[in-house]
Amino acid sequence: MDAIEEQDRIAQALRARLRERFHTQNKNPLAMVHTFGCQQNVADGEKLKGILAQMGFSFTDSPEQADLILFNTCAIRENAETKVFGNIGNLKQLKAVKPALLIGICGCMTEQPHVVEKLKKSYSYVGFVFGSHSAYRLPSLIQSCLDEGKRVFRVAPDDGCVAEGIPALREEGVKAWLPIMYGCDNFCSYCVVPYVRGRERSRRPERILEEFKELVQAGYKDITLLGQNVNSYGKGLEEPVDFSALLERLNAVPGDFRIRFMTSHPKDCSHRLIDTIAKCEKVCNHIHLPVQSGSSRILREMNRHYDRESYLELVRYAREKIPDVTLTSDIIVGFPGETYEEFRETLSLLEEVKYISLYTFIFSPRLGTRAASLPDPVSGEEKGRWFRELLALQDEIGLEQMRPYIGQTVRVLAEDWGKAGEGLLQGRTESNLIVEFPGPPSLAGQFVRVKVESVKKWALLGNLA
Repeated sequence: MDAIEEQDRIAQALRARLRERFHTQNKNPLAMVHTFGCQQNVADGEKLKGILAQMGFSFTDSPEQADLILFNTCAIRENAETKVFGNIGNLKQLKAVKPALLIGICGCMTEQPHVVEKLKKSYSYVGFVFGSHSAYRLPSLIQSCLDEGKRVFRVAPDDGCVAEGIPALREEGVKAWLPIMYGCDNFCSYCVVPYVRGRERSRRPERILEEFKELVQAGYKDITLLGQNVNSYGKGLEEPVDFSALLERLNAVPGDFRIRFMTSHPKDCSHRLIDTIAKCEKVCNHIHLPVQSGSSRILREMNRHYDRESYLELVRYAREKIPDVTLTSDIIVGFPGETYEEFRETLSLLEEVKYISLYTFIFSPRLGTRAASLPDPVSGEEKGRWFRELLALQDEIGLEQMRPYIGQTVRVLAEDWGKAGEGLLQGRTESNLIVEFPGPPSLAGQFVRVKVESVKKWALLGNLA
């Protein structure tokens, strides 16, 4: 019996056990799963819910109603960890009122030894803790808590395995997340991901294709392929399949849907990949290409393995091969040792590339990374001024990029009704532009055509064509 089969057996045994335990209350046990952080964490959260559903749990968003609370955590920035610890602290009183409540913490934060020690010493009411590499062992962790009545910690080092066959309880709607690989080998000097997610390992292409077809058959129309660096997909596989070849296979699946992917590292974003995007009609003409800085010196300090000019050459090639491509990016402001002149190089890069939107961050030191030990003479207040200057410039550029769409008719996948306001639908174009327009809720989940009447810096506004 392999590891997944063993966990399935334990899950079924727990299902019967919990059914008997809650029989007198005439209800199913309730779990609250709260996910922090990136889309990869969201995908992990869907699998955690799938495992809990196997055990007979139903779900609630109310901690007061829950019999089990699980926080799926993020470690990418310091304020993310602070937020998680604040949420854990809020559960102390609830645990005192409900002694049988099971509280678990998992995800990237728990792969850091200092976090595990803090949970052991300061949060005695947390019953079980496990890392992202041990997520598939959730049934045995809960079994140990129930059998032994003791706290359980399973933070195993990355063993290089890719656990397949884990059930996922996905969100309803038209969007789905599909992990194709895990981990990262890049070791950017500011980033904790390789330490908490482990080294790169790819799922087998036939398993990805099988899951992708299931998503299409289930009605999902916007499917995002996930990985810490999707461009390096294929490392370690017996079958020589790179990311471009995988896109071609998925593009050939029959159906009316879109394929997106993230995150894409510039050093591995090849001309071949851009050519593949250009010829695959179902792969969106939007590329998220995190640059982090416009200064070649800072990029070297970040250990990014490309410079400003090679990045711009890649952008020029993408615009040549995919004329209507849209680009988004990540920017870090105030990396240790960055000068204002070097920050201005980032501003000039924005003016040259003209991103439609950005994910922007002030540098956050992460324990264990090289950047955390570098001299950092610029004050937080000064970095805040730079940050506001960056946002103001991007607001202007974003609006400038939106204005040419006025009067055009665009194809939109309507995703949400009421999110943008009463009577309004919100969706996205193939180019990842947000579009808001009036319409009935019955259109949610359908492709529609919208004539753009006006714009704001983050969205196109229009009416059904």
